[in-house]
Amino acid sequence: MPTDHLPEPWKSFLAELDKAGSGEVFLHCIGGFVITQMYGLSRPTIDIDAITITPSDQRAVLLEQGGKGGPLHRKYGLYLDFVTVTALPQDYGERLRVCPQHFSHLRLFAVDAYDLALSKLERNSEKDREDVKHLARTLPFDLDFLRQRYEKELRFFLGNPQREDLTLKLWIETIEEERGA
Repeated sequence: MPTDHLPEPWKSFLAELDKAGSGEVFLHCIGGFVITQMYGLSRPTIDIDAITITPSDQRAVLLEQGGKGGPLHRKYGLYLDFVTVTALPQDYGERLRVCPQHFSHLRLFAVDAYDLALSKLERNSEKDREDVKHLARTLPFDLDFLRQRYEKELRFFLGNPQREDLTLKLWIETIEEERGA
């Protein structure tokens, strides 16, 4: 995601958000921004979901400027959202993808495609299911690998693993049907 290839108004929003930082700021991102900018899904999204914003003293500054209701949100209709409740596989941090960019302070990282898909499992909205189907259609997406990562790194974190087992099973069956397997 080189800055030159970011569509407007994202490019301008992130450039101004970058100016709010006073040193390197690391954002671990999930959600619609990641799936549209890193994985090519064409759908609107108005926020960047960050599960980590470090150092913590920069979090308040960035959210004040770019968070929901802040000056950059009012100016661009986009905002930075600090997501505190989401289930991600245990070792997601080891697989983060650097989002290429040319900012002075912001360092954006995206979760990999499997972790992104699994982050959508508990909510399981229509949009989430469509996002996962997009990943399965456009990437070399191994459904057995998805299941293994779920079982090894995520299942034991979940409040209702039997429900998520069923959700994952249905997702995989739907994707396999689409593939004609």
